[in-house]
Amino acid sequence: MNRKPIHTYLAIAALILISMGVIFLFIRDSEVVTNANPELIDNEVESQNTIVDGIHVSTGLIEGEGLEEVVTNCTTCHSSKLIIQNRMTKEQWNATIRWMQETQGLWDLGDNQKIIVDYLTTNYPVFKKGRRAVLEDIEWYTLEGK
Repeated sequence: MNRKPIHTYLAIAALILISMGVIFLFIRDSEVVTNANPELIDNEVESQNTIVDGIHVSTGLIEGEGLEEVVTNCTTCHSSKLIIQNRMTKEQWNATIRWMQETQGLWDLGDNQKIIVDYLTTNYPVFKKGRRAVLEDIEWYTLEGK
């Protein structure tokens, strides 16, 4: 008589329990979406589009013409922080977009490309980095030696 070790039965039981847990969570989440309050959904969408002091709250991007296109096409794949930290010319942005299309699976932006590049160069223009700005309003102190 060929008996299987007990750990085989334990592994099978664990897989069954995990599967049941996943199914339970899936059903529960789908019920939440099905029974969702439309007002809550509207409030969530509205809060994602909120602008405070000229800043798009959910992304941190500057309000301006082309913001919606940038949010729709750019933040689908990466954080808006990546956009904010980069400052490029129109040529550099277009080259970056071509690179993303050739290597990262970015779709053809069509007419939106000009809108996006104009938004980026207007709101995040290139600036000379050079040295850091001079520190101001600093209280200096003397280190005491031993």
